Amino acid sequence: MQEAAQQLVSQKQKVIVTNSYGEKLVGLLHETGSRAIVILCHGARASKDHFIIENLAIALENEGISSFRFDFAGNGESEGTFQFGHMRREADDLHAVIQHFSGTNHVVGAIFGHSKGGGDVLLYASKHHDIPIVVEASARYDLKKGIEGRLGKDFMEKIKREGFIDIGSDKLWVTEESLMDRLSTDMHESCLKIDKDCRVLIVHGSADESTPFADAFEFAKIIPNHRIHIVEGADHCYTSHQAELDTVVVDFIKSALQQDKPTFN
Repeated sequence: MQEAAQQLVSQKQKVIVTNSYGEKLVGLLHETGSRAIVILCHGARASKDHFIIENLAIALENEGISSFRFDFAGNGESEGTFQFGHMRREADDLHAVIQHFSGTNHVVGAIFGHSKGGGDVLLYASKHHDIPIVVEASARYDLKKGIEGRLGKDFMEKIKREGFIDIGSDKLWVTEESLMDRLSTDMHESCLKIDKDCRVLIVHGSADESTPFADAFEFAKIIPNHRIHIVEGADHCYTSHQAELDTVVVDFIKSALQQDKPTFN
């Protein structure tokens, strides 16, 4: 067991990718030798080391599939400033990462995102049509919702008056520009542009306290080539359901990669 753990550590490699804004994005490559690689995207105010992302990387590794987990700009070890909205900019970060690995001996076979990262991967798929497998977990369908609970009932008046809202408990400074960016991001219109050949897995917990699991069914209505899986009893971070999340996601990715075997061999 100790030898296996040492081998797992030796397969991790820190990789730095520069995004289109000149910021350095820091990530960890889990190298198994597979040509196909899966890019893993964390949620808001999280990082590549969030247990959902790290555990999924290990689960993929156990199936012989390489993965790369990285910090979006302004998160974790990456350069830049965290922004409340800016999901389209995070999709640009993802594009920089995909371009980096497409220039190596890897082929990016799938992208996964949790929460805000789930929205990021869907936005990416709506703009770029180069990834055959997309998995989103716990993404929000209507980005105009959920803001009042975080910023307060009078958030619009306050931000118009002061130009920002300081959420002391979260150490989060929400600017008017970042709020407007979130409010102007239309997930419905974006998801209508996802290629019909792109295989999409939609995962959500039935006890999600942050984003209603009904959002999963809204995505399912407009994404043509999808499969939906509701994890019964799971909260937003799948705290007591990590094993089921990993199994569902890895099985979906592994099966889809097998169907595209000529591309990834």
